[in-house]
Amino acid sequence: MEIKKLFDKLKHEAKALTGEASKDRLFHSEAEFPDGEAAKAIFPEARKRLFGINNWPENTPVTTPFELYNTSGHKTDSEPQIGYFIKITLPGVPIENWVEITELQDKPDLATFTVHPCPNPFNNEPETQHFFVQETSSTFKVQRQENLISASETGRNEFINNQEEAGNRAALNTIIAEGGWTVFQKILWQNLADYWCCKDLAPS
Repeated sequence: MEIKKLFDKLKHEAKALTGEASKDRLFHSEAEFPDGEAAKAIFPEARKRLFGINNWPENTPVTTPFELYNTSGHKTDSEPQIGYFIKITLPGVPIENWVEITELQDKPDLATFTVHPCPNPFNNEPETQHFFVQETSSTFKVQRQENLISASETGRNEFINNQEEAGNRAALNTIIAEGGWTVFQKILWQNLADYWCCKDLAPS
């Protein structure tokens, strides 16, 4: 049985490299506070951290610019909205990666938004400017439940963008998605999840 599992995993990895299979990933963190009232008092800060996209690079040990743009093409320090875009530039790879905010919820104990890869919204090139395809989604969330504040990044349908819609980026996208990004995102998203849930403000 273990040999079969290993074989199936290797077969899946091979398909993922060709863009024929996808991966789902979850990065999660939580902070525990003395009681529900204490967590409730801290939650607005968790929400502020999640929605403060331009500030994310200052709170992770890896340098990755996240820049929020409005529908007019201007960089903005406002809170995200459906239809806004985020430009991501990975360290050591001087190419832009774009995602569009397609869903957003903002409630007293829940803040979350979902993005999908997209073309550069401010030029006329039709190719998806991201190393994953448009069907891929990333959902960012902070939530309070009783005395716990949790934060997560969930990636779904992570198909490598190395087919027709990739244009001349097919080979580079494969290298990014299966190379440095696999290791890099573990550091990036885990550290940001710790930051979003205000782990640094929880009693030790």
